Amino acid sequence: MINNGSTTSIRKALIYAIMSVATITLVISITISTYIDMQEQQKMLKERVKTFAELTAFEAKASLMSNKDEKELKELEEDRLKAFVTDYSIKNVHVYKVESSEIEFFASYNAARTSPVSHKHKIAQIDKYKQGVLTSDFYEYITDISHEGKTLGYVYIRDSLETINNYVHRKIIIDLLLSLAILILAYAIARLFHYHVGEPINKLSRLLQNVAKNRNYKVQAPDSKITELNLLTSSVNTMLQRTERHIERHESDKREIEALNHSLEEKVSQRTDALREANQELLSTLERMHQYQSQIVESEKMASLGQMVAGVAHEVNTPLGLGITASTLMRDRLMEIHSAFENKTLTSQQLGRFIVDGEENLSLIYRNLNRAAELVTSFKRLAVTQDNEHVTNIDFNSLIADVLTSMHTEMETVSPKVVVDCPKDLRISAKAGPIQQILQQLISNAMTHAFDLQNPAQIDIKVTVSAKQVQIDFKDNGKGIAQTLQPRIFDPFVTTTRGSGGSGLGLHLVYNLATQALGGSVYLAHSDDNGSHFVLQFPYSEVK
Repeated sequence: MINNGSTTSIRKALIYAIMSVATITLVISITISTYIDMQEQQKMLKERVKTFAELTAFEAKASLMSNKDEKELKELEEDRLKAFVTDYSIKNVHVYKVESSEIEFFASYNAARTSPVSHKHKIAQIDKYKQGVLTSDFYEYITDISHEGKTLGYVYIRDSLETINNYVHRKIIIDLLLSLAILILAYAIARLFHYHVGEPINKLSRLLQNVAKNRNYKVQAPDSKITELNLLTSSVNTMLQRTERHIERHESDKREIEALNHSLEEKVSQRTDALREANQELLSTLERMHQYQSQIVESEKMASLGQMVAGVAHEVNTPLGLGITASTLMRDRLMEIHSAFENKTLTSQQLGRFIVDGEENLSLIYRNLNRAAELVTSFKRLAVTQDNEHVTNIDFNSLIADVLTSMHTEMETVSPKVVVDCPKDLRISAKAGPIQQILQQLISNAMTHAFDLQNPAQIDIKVTVSAKQVQIDFKDNGKGIAQTLQPRIFDPFVTTTRGSGGSGLGLHLVYNLATQALGGSVYLAHSDDNGSHFVLQFPYSEVK
């Protein structure tokens, strides 16, 4: 349905569009042109007045410095100022003399039919008029009369803006007349454009309205002189022909549809029953999938727990097994000594050998029991999330210095060069304990796995802060981590020195501390033959 209240004709739309564009363009161009002209005229006026003021000051310098009769000098200066009578825009020129730190009137020029300017008012505002004062009718300017850095007096000039105002008025009138002529020409062009373009479109529109009203699709649209309109009328004629054929096919299809509707309900009922059965089967399948998913999750948990238990058992079993073996051997040697003692066949050589074997076995038992105790302590540290750690104010530079001091003994073997890049006076509120342990574990890990004694070792620790997040970049120039171990570097019991005392829990402890105690993250940025790069990120609070 057409809403006649919100529509318009092509003719009106074309005229309105062309006239609007022309009017807006003219207004903008006239405004900009007038503004630029005014600015240029004012700039030229200021430069001209400044030039006159400087010339007047230069000529008046001789009179102010002369020792002749002051009255004669004033008359001479006023005669010189009368030269401004040729420039009718200069209305007032005053020359002031500085006498004993007082500013006194010396000479002046006032144009015909122009009242003199108050001397006291201008003298009181010399600094203001040195910058130039522009009003709607005048431009006033004051400049110094100086000699060798000493101010002898001042020159005041007042210039009329009448010439600029008259120029702007004439320009506006000319621009308005020119704009009117352009608008008349734009209106004529719009009417001509409507005659050649809008009228054929109106005819085509009336034709389509007649087709829509009477459903007569056999009519044909006439051609026009515009190529695009010919394409449009050709498309409309093609559409009318196809519409007529479509209607004929529609009537034929309608009769076929009426015949098919009788069997459609039965087909719909059958497919509805089949869909219901399929939905029921889908629900049953979905329920089984949920059961399988729960079983898979439980299996993954059990597998993970089994792997952890197996690792713990393997790590603890080795030192305990060695301890048991040594204690069994010690018991057998003790039984031999006891038997020899009972039989009174104990010799000093046999007792000496027993003492040596006993020391070795006891040392072996002690080392392995101590190793087992260290493993149990590591397991306990892995299990603790350190939620009871209190948030404190941390001086980051002092914290790093304390860590390096505490690790001094462990680093003596390799003696790496440690480079710390941390913002000066960085203080945050966070958990200090986990941060210290992470740095200690990373340094210890580098000491154990990264360095050899052939190349100079170096550790770089860089701390950056942004968006309530602290990032610590820990780099070493060691031999790097094998590609096969990098995906599992934070898993428990992953180590390259298992036979040399490595437990594979150091980086796993770092991961637990970073994610659980600090609520952040840690990852291996890269590792190759030139060293490894770990990145630790965690949130912090402002120091209270």
